[in-house]
Amino acid sequence: MCLSCQTAHIKLAPADGAASSGGQLSGIRHGSTEPPENPAGLPTAYEHGNRLMPEGTSVDPIIIEIVQGTLASVEMEVETAISRTSRSPMIRDAHDFRAGIHDRQLRKLTGRSYSALVHPIVRDFPLAGMSEGDVFFHNDVYESEGGIGHLPDLCVTVPVFHQGEVVAFVQAFGHHDDIGGAVPGSMPSDARSVFEEGLSVPPIKLWDKGVANRSALRIMTRNSRMPDSLAADLDAECSACLMGARRLSELFERYGRDTVEAAFDAILDRTTETYRREILSKIPDGTYVWEDYAEHDGVDEPQLHTQRITLTKTSEDGGKIVIDFTGTSPQAKGPINHCGDYVGGNFLKKWLAPILRNLADTPERMAELDVNEGVVELIDMRFPPPGTLLTPVFPAPTNARTFVILRLLGVFAGALAQAVDGRMPADQETIRYTGITGRDASGEWYLYREILGGGSGGRYYADGSDTIHIVPDSKNLPAEFVESRYPVRVEHLGLRIDSGGPGEFRGGLGYRKDIRVLREATFMSVADRSSLACWGVRGGKAGLPFRVTIDPGGANERVLAGLCDDEPIAAGELVRIETTGGGGWGDPLDRDPERVAVDVLQGKVSPESARDDYGVVVGDPDATTRLREELRAARGEPAFFDRGAGYARLASAASHASTTSAATPSGLAQSPTSSSAPGSPVDRLST
Repeated sequence: MCLSCQTAHIKLAPADGAASSGGQLSGIRHGSTEPPENPAGLPTAYEHGNRLMPEGTSVDPIIIEIVQGTLASVEMEVETAISRTSRSPMIRDAHDFRAGIHDRQLRKLTGRSYSALVHPIVRDFPLAGMSEGDVFFHNDVYESEGGIGHLPDLCVTVPVFHQGEVVAFVQAFGHHDDIGGAVPGSMPSDARSVFEEGLSVPPIKLWDKGVANRSALRIMTRNSRMPDSLAADLDAECSACLMGARRLSELFERYGRDTVEAAFDAILDRTTETYRREILSKIPDGTYVWEDYAEHDGVDEPQLHTQRITLTKTSEDGGKIVIDFTGTSPQAKGPINHCGDYVGGNFLKKWLAPILRNLADTPERMAELDVNEGVVELIDMRFPPPGTLLTPVFPAPTNARTFVILRLLGVFAGALAQAVDGRMPADQETIRYTGITGRDASGEWYLYREILGGGSGGRYYADGSDTIHIVPDSKNLPAEFVESRYPVRVEHLGLRIDSGGPGEFRGGLGYRKDIRVLREATFMSVADRSSLACWGVRGGKAGLPFRVTIDPGGANERVLAGLCDDEPIAAGELVRIETTGGGGWGDPLDRDPERVAVDVLQGKVSPESARDDYGVVVGDPDATTRLREELRAARGEPAFFDRGAGYARLASAASHASTTSAATPSGLAQSPTSSSAPGSPVDRLST
């Protein structure tokens, strides 16, 4: 609720097809459908994103380093406290949560990880009304300004005070076990509205001056299938953020508000200048287009749900990039939508910006570059009108929005790859949710859910990494822990052979995890790329897609869709989960034969793949030379991009469907083109 007008804020589709700004949350004010006039783009008059001190304010460089180090230390201390005091495996063991520190202008100061936004809190609760010990809470996707993607991500925000005034914010948000909804885990694969996905909570004051709101906590835990874990996790997050707020208050006490805020400005200014000088300068001016696809939404039959980026680089104003999402498909019936267009795409800018670090001079330099609010002014975003995958209209479902936001990372990388002659990593898909639910021997209900990673894309200087997770510090659950807690047995956990896309630099490998279910249960999966593979670049080949097989080799063997709920599993049946491999970089026939031999020895590449994909006869250099010559002659020049066989099947089906309709599916009538890339992707795209 907006305190100034006591009315709920909802995002409105434009009347009669009128265009929408797409970058702000519209509000109804006393019966009017006109959004409030506000240059900040929020329904309140609170401006954000501005400097704290006048331009040119000087601060000791040593103080800047101390302040920046303190911010990183506090952020890590908050995350450590949460991981040590939380209860659910998703938070405590898998580490699927993040902390962030923001200044009073709502700018993210830390660069260790992405985080949610403070914007919805100050929208509904003026700073002047906040008190020490307050904790604010929300998980409402549509009222989060784009910072919350699905309802299981619960967010707590604590204001930091100095001499009675708010000077900063400490925030944490993480993926919790269950917040209600149609299925255990609150991620129904066939949801058609957000109401089926669980309890939506707009910004509320969860703690008031150090006193918890027990009524609100009771409502939330009552809606959860795992109330004890939810209550314990929230307590851990609130307490950790309050501790972080005290640490930051000490920083202001030590150096004074003006000095600390001048250091905040300097930290963000340095990020802006560094990216402009070291990163954007490497992108030639021009326009580059790339698109990729989610393959299913849980409701309709598999099809190409397009996410398109038109990337324009200009040297005006010191250097800037414009990301235009025009051409993105209409919002899906199922839960793969993402509310990305609020506050000018503030969350998405910081989500996509880490891809730019791949343009750094060295991998070591790339690791040194933070992504904080300093990148925001370097990126302009342009969104299509409401009603697309990135601009869904309430109450469209969103629980599987990872299908969109993860794909956008690859789409952004693909556009950049054209600009820099392929000196970007190949594609990756390093997150998916799987789960087993049922009753244990004591009759207690359990939820064994895990977020398994996959292989990252090959790079121009190195192979991709095996079995990584896109969320920093996140990890799979140890087999010993799983077997001691749930009625299952982990019979195999290792690398999935041949899953990495072949290339001069091979894509990273995904997992293979075999789980024997000891008692009757059900299986769930929230995963994309079960048909479409992670694409290879500059001659590299696509990796293998995601696959779940029940009872492999048995009488009841069946392969599941990537997005499914409540698949019955009989006691004694095996569930085999095989995650995606990253795309390859460069021509696989150029890979050092000795490296291929090592891959075969280590069980990462089969002898068959070594021969067929790399042209290597292990142990026979002369035969390898002859085979490679034959393969090159038969193949010709490799394609710049390779999407794998799954794309060809879905594209062919869509193309066939389009011949019976006047409308052509987005992205299928013609391939994307680039005004500055060497050649056109239509000539270089392998299907």
